[in-house]
Amino acid sequence: MTGTLILAGTPMGQPDDASTRLRNALATADVVAAEDTRRTKALAASLGVQIAGRVVSYYDQVEAARAPKLVDAVASGETVLLVTDAGMPSVSDPGYRLVVACADAGLPITCLPGPSAVTTALALSAMPSERFAFDGFAPRKTGARHDWLASLRDEQRTVVFFESPHRLAQTLADAADVLGADRRAAVCRELTKTYEEVRRGGLGELADWAAEGVKGEITVVIAGAAKIDETVTLESLVAAAQALADSGVRLKDACAQVIAGTPFSRRDVYEAVLSARD
Repeated sequence: MTGTLILAGTPMGQPDDASTRLRNALATADVVAAEDTRRTKALAASLGVQIAGRVVSYYDQVEAARAPKLVDAVASGETVLLVTDAGMPSVSDPGYRLVVACADAGLPITCLPGPSAVTTALALSAMPSERFAFDGFAPRKTGARHDWLASLRDEQRTVVFFESPHRLAQTLADAADVLGADRRAAVCRELTKTYEEVRRGGLGELADWAAEGVKGEITVVIAGAAKIDETVTLESLVAAAQALADSGVRLKDACAQVIAGTPFSRRDVYEAVLSARD
């Protein structure tokens, strides 16, 4: 007789968001594999639940090494409950390797639905949600981040990603440079917690706000690109940007305004305007 691997979403900040099924699973599972055993025990205590099974740590650095033992536990008939610090396991959190291993072994896997920063931020962003892409964490290195943002230039789906608070301002500034300062976005901070905050606006505006310093868990939502007009030429954009600049608009801002819905970047137009002036 085989057991079951249970993936369970855990509260992002408010213990009352825990489902009845999560409470029951914490109380009855043979093994509770937790990203942080202390936080899981604290969650159980706040819910008035006594964990009867074995509690083992299961975080990024030990995930590959400990997955085989958890697979063996399921194969031997035990129920293994996998939880992370907050949200859904395997969504930019430990869990993927264990799910793949159990699936490859033909073992039962189920999920207790629960909180997710991805869908919560998407719902609060006021962005189109019929089609969206989740890109995990933004790349840390400048070059990789610029390449990633460039790949989103023509992406028409809403894009959701995570970012650390100390890199947020630079990422938003880079996004404004690559995607345009007026591209709509939302920064969702400390979702479901006491100091929850959602800031909506253009990427340039949000970059200026974030430069003052932001704390907490961050989820960013960026609107998809407008449908591209392939008939627009670089020459016409140069003329439009120059006209705006002549009226007093800063050249970089003028270039950002005219590229919306075109296949050209702000840098393309900016450099072309400078060349035309020579």
